[in-house]
Amino acid sequence: MPSIPRGGCLLSANFSVADACGITMVRAMDRRRFASLPALLGLVRALSGQRYDPVPRDPGQTVGFAEADITPDLGMERPGNYGKVFHRRLFDPCKVRAAVFGRGAARVALVGVDALVIPRQTVLAARNRIRRQCGMDAGSIMIAASHSHSSGPTGMVLPGQYDHADELVRSLAYDYSSCADPAYLRLVEDRIVSAVCQADAARVPAACGFGSGSEAEAGLNRRFRMRNGLTYTHPRQGNPDTVGPAGPTDPGVGVIGAWDAHGRLLGCIVNYACHATAGPPGVSANWIYWMERVIRGAYGPDAIVVFLAGANGDVTQVDNLSPHQAPSGSEAQRFVGGRVGAEAVKALLSMTAGPFGPLAYRSSILRIPRRSPSARRLADAREIAASSPDPSSAEWVFAKETVLLDALLEAEPDVEVEIQAIQIGPAVMVANPAEYFVEYGLQIKRESPFPLTMPVELANGFVGYVPTEEAFGPNGGGYETRLTSYSNLEVLAGNRIAAESIALVRGLAPGAMPEAPAHREFRGPWRYGNLGPQVE
Repeated sequence: MPSIPRGGCLLSANFSVADACGITMVRAMDRRRFASLPALLGLVRALSGQRYDPVPRDPGQTVGFAEADITPDLGMERPGNYGKVFHRRLFDPCKVRAAVFGRGAARVALVGVDALVIPRQTVLAARNRIRRQCGMDAGSIMIAASHSHSSGPTGMVLPGQYDHADELVRSLAYDYSSCADPAYLRLVEDRIVSAVCQADAARVPAACGFGSGSEAEAGLNRRFRMRNGLTYTHPRQGNPDTVGPAGPTDPGVGVIGAWDAHGRLLGCIVNYACHATAGPPGVSANWIYWMERVIRGAYGPDAIVVFLAGANGDVTQVDNLSPHQAPSGSEAQRFVGGRVGAEAVKALLSMTAGPFGPLAYRSSILRIPRRSPSARRLADAREIAASSPDPSSAEWVFAKETVLLDALLEAEPDVEVEIQAIQIGPAVMVANPAEYFVEYGLQIKRESPFPLTMPVELANGFVGYVPTEEAFGPNGGGYETRLTSYSNLEVLAGNRIAAESIALVRGLAPGAMPEAPAHREFRGPWRYGNLGPQVE
């Protein structure tokens, strides 16, 4: 039997990564979709009990992974809307996934949560409990939401957030807005704590590999220049006034893999910039579920996949320029997750596993003011919002949002924004709580001294969309610049976050990338091949 290469997936010369993951891609009328995956289950069964070739490791360097279920109950609110929408169907589970890396006495934790957002209060409470139970420093723990629009009620209005306001505001907030569920928030906090502590207890000597892939078709910029000189978000297919995309994308798929002493993949970290809006109409981890299935299809069902969302405030899976009918949510979910997962598998297969030191972490807190509506806009908004509620009307919805924002300004005129950098050897994860425009993520990557830089958004809290300064200019506009109770930071917030992120990263010294052993001394060419042509 042929030997299994580093990473543990046996491939023949004419067997693609997509085949290895049990996936067949079909293009019909240029619509992206996947066929059924019968081969996947067979491959998982075939690999689940295997152990692979040993990898070099340092007993002083350890890694542990764990996951916990946070699937919401049917009937709970589905977040990500300006009004109330409720879950009626279950498609796939939502999870907390955690990885803890240790080197000597140092430890860091990376936590990915299948959630639209993670409230700051939940992050602080979970960190404090982890510190008490596991002894980890609070600043060494990064907790990031996947931004799944098909997950449980962790936002948007938080429990008691508008108790200080008048009757109209309280009704608009609690009766007509998407609200977090207090019991569900406690469950998420509990599961974050348990997942991190279990991952910490599960740490074993391990070697890590670092790499990246490129996936340019799954994530597309949703902002477009229009003939009127403005920028629209989702101008829609067939719009004759569309000129072209207003911004870039980030195709990078950042990956960190961890292997135990037997060469078994314990788990991996995956970073990619695309909204998690490609999902079915019900409870789901969104496209992250299919990414996990693809990676587990190659490495077995015990490999845990911690997803950290890249800067994707203006990037989704929607193709506004396609001449064909858009795929369904389930089709788009498989397409995005399948392609990102396949790139992660390719990166894992190409890695050299080895030492992963040093470990380090830094963080700082910015206080960023909110933008405020004009007195005239607020007066008009209160009059509209006080009329008969009409959640189907954009005018009424955004009047409601203006009134809610005014109440927020009264209680909290500026916002606490945590910038955090966690280093694992040659890789650095640099996080902020915004739905951060991809341009900033690309800037952070360009200016980082690390071989592998992973911008992480919606981490350690949430502060809404943070567009570029240009998006607020005379040729800007679009959904992300709307002034709401969710998105309202000052125009220069993105620049401040980028500058602080780059400063934190530059304050760390990158570790070396693990390298494969050098080839043996040259002893002559292959004897079967060192001859001239034979024509007879």
